[in-house]
Amino acid sequence: MAKPIVAIVGRENVGKSTLFNRIIGARHAIVEDTPGITRDRLYRDAEWLDRQFTVIDTGGIRFNALDGEIAPRVRQQAELAIEEAAVIILVVDAGDGVTPDDEDMAGLLRACGKPVVLAVNKVDNFADQQQMLGVYDFYTLALGEPIPISAVQALNIGDLLDAVIEHLPQQNADTGEGDRVNIAFIGRPNVGKSSLVNRLLGAERVIVSNIPGTTRDAIDTLLNRDGREYVIIDTAGMRRKARIDEPTEHYSLSRALNAVDRADVAVLVLDAEAGIIEQDKHIAGYAHEAGKGLLILVNKWDLPEKETNTMKKFEQQIKEEFAFASYALTLFVSAKSGQRCDKILPLVDFISEQNSRRITTAQLNEVLREAVALNPPPTDKGRRLKVLYGAQVGVKPPKIVVFLNDPEIMHFSYARYLENKLREAFGFAGTPISLIWRKRDKEDGE
Repeated sequence: MAKPIVAIVGRENVGKSTLFNRIIGARHAIVEDTPGITRDRLYRDAEWLDRQFTVIDTGGIRFNALDGEIAPRVRQQAELAIEEAAVIILVVDAGDGVTPDDEDMAGLLRACGKPVVLAVNKVDNFADQQQMLGVYDFYTLALGEPIPISAVQALNIGDLLDAVIEHLPQQNADTGEGDRVNIAFIGRPNVGKSSLVNRLLGAERVIVSNIPGTTRDAIDTLLNRDGREYVIIDTAGMRRKARIDEPTEHYSLSRALNAVDRADVAVLVLDAEAGIIEQDKHIAGYAHEAGKGLLILVNKWDLPEKETNTMKKFEQQIKEEFAFASYALTLFVSAKSGQRCDKILPLVDFISEQNSRRITTAQLNEVLREAVALNPPPTDKGRRLKVLYGAQVGVKPPKIVVFLNDPEIMHFSYARYLENKLREAFGFAGTPISLIWRKRDKEDGE
């Protein structure tokens, strides 16, 4: 059973993201004084008094905004969050008093018929009668008792959460998270990550725009498909650090890397027209070093002119440029037309299974013995390497310890040979393998 959802909504710069970070107990949402930083919905799990729920941070709503493409779509995202939510927290600013946007927002929430908790933020001194009188003005919104808080100073957050969980529906102890697959879509700006996410979700859950950098944070969306639950994480486009100027972009890069860390499978999106550039390899390298399953999507495949073996030539280029991640699976897709997009989740499932695969010690050692018999280890300065035995000690990625007489004389070419033999025998498609070379303890004897 999925956790109930609590949506945080309100106009720009009232402290929604600061409250979001306070509730989840970590600094996940980008917080900056510039209005409009949060544009999409951001999902994270939280817990209060043994009640688990998912919190959504949304972009600031401006009801009469006509300046540009983004603002109306931010409002659409917030409205979708309200539709998903079991409980809604409306955040207002005590210093600004009741504004027309607050009144419009309250009207929208009263009409939706869902429980609303009214949080009056930026109340920094509860003994200040003037501030507290300002809080009472928000009774005019007709959303029940206003709860004064300070998200920055963590004042009265407990009372706010008490009010939230009073309205949460009852839930079973088993939330079914064990089978949940986290998928991080990563890549350079404007390669079509958000469009692919929306194609998978079947709705515009993530803001899509031709403006590079529209996605500034890692946006989580829950997806149930064929009885399986996924968390789809759309990340900000990763630029080279030398080209990042704004503090917000530094945060965005950090969030994108964090999204890779908590993913089961990283989906690297390439632009079919732009081809492969150095930054693509840097991004793939981070997923590889993090031990994540890797699927490479070549997006916009409907755009390039096709010749004989166009796809094979591109595949060969991927093998050459991403030689360090030769295990990665590749799929040519088009978010715009939907071409092959139905194959993405089945491939993700397969890679996730490979990333979590366990093999028995007997099977492992049989393959190692055969590999050594076919190609004995080389000598180094008169000493011959001895491959003694191995054991799998972990998953995500598969971690295999191989005991040797002397790890210092293990040559990288022979290590690669053994890895290839393990892949031939057990698959491990789409996932790195962590091979750990260890000297056998003396007490084991030789």
